[in-house]
Amino acid sequence: MLKKNKFQILILLLSLFFSINSFSQKNLYGGIEIGRRAIKISVLEVDNIRKADYKIISFATDRLNFAEHIATTGELPEEDINKISATVVDQLKKLREEYKIREENIFIVAAPVFASARNVEVLKTKITSIANKKLDVLNVDEEAKVLVKGAIPPVDYANALLLDIGAQTTKGGYIDELDDNKLEFIPLELDFGTMTLTDAVKKTVVNPNQANDLSTYQEKSFDYNPILRKKIKEMLDANPLIEKKEKMYLSGGAVWAFATLYYNENVKEHFVALNMEDVMNYDAILKNNFVKFSNLAKTNKEAARVLSTYDQKYLISANNILVGILESIPNLATKKIYFVKEGQVTWLISYIADRSKKVNTNF
Repeated sequence: MLKKNKFQILILLLSLFFSINSFSQKNLYGGIEIGRRAIKISVLEVDNIRKADYKIISFATDRLNFAEHIATTGELPEEDINKISATVVDQLKKLREEYKIREENIFIVAAPVFASARNVEVLKTKITSIANKKLDVLNVDEEAKVLVKGAIPPVDYANALLLDIGAQTTKGGYIDELDDNKLEFIPLELDFGTMTLTDAVKKTVVNPNQANDLSTYQEKSFDYNPILRKKIKEMLDANPLIEKKEKMYLSGGAVWAFATLYYNENVKEHFVALNMEDVMNYDAILKNNFVKFSNLAKTNKEAARVLSTYDQKYLISANNILVGILESIPNLATKKIYFVKEGQVTWLISYIADRSKKVNTNF
């Protein structure tokens, strides 16, 4: 009788164990990103990380300008530390209780700008203390690598390159296969981004009365293109392996603006196929018939979001960088080009890939 009871208790305990584990989602991942101007919370359901087969279950943003505060004082104000900590605790509770995500599947990162804050350790210690989770603060060198690992599907690591057209710079890179199953990350960086190029062009306008004149800006922007293309050529010439890559992934605001305004539809795929003809047609509308996009924004929320983020001058600069890159890529006609639509979750995909036994991130 005693043996029978022990056996029944064992069965009960095993059933309880498996029922509890069934509630925790093996293929659900949660990420909290403390960015320059916002805290972003992501929940992903991943079916095949090698092929970037995933679904965004939830994405939310809480906007605060942390970068501006760090730039002003060299550190995070106590108010920001308290706000970040409280938000992290609230969101962790939701990830753990509402989505039932396993603890090892939840990650918290902070953008490289936080590394420049004198008191960043105070933030890291506080989050560890009250949330019982480690906060990873990315550095500038890691940022491009994380971007490449997360934006390019791991199955394409050896056969693709990535460029992200940001506000300050254009950065990315590619992965080279070495011996002994090792990989080498090769970073790419262009000094120009959407805003820095716009600022550089504006400085060439000598007459103060023409500072806000669009036609003058377009003329000066056209004149500045040889400088931009020279910089792009220098970047590409220093990396001859790019010519062997069959796929090119593009991300950042410039490509988001193009895909949203030109294709005028909510594309559900994570990777949107692009071609040079479409980019050039978009360029012509941008510079000669901008009212078409202004009218689109009246009925299309995503288009309205683009135009609330960038004015026409910024969009012209953004597309000048995009066109300059595409026209400079060797044998472009033989390559497949994709827009990485879900750029906001690339860091989380990178973290998941790093921890997958099916993905080689040995670099």
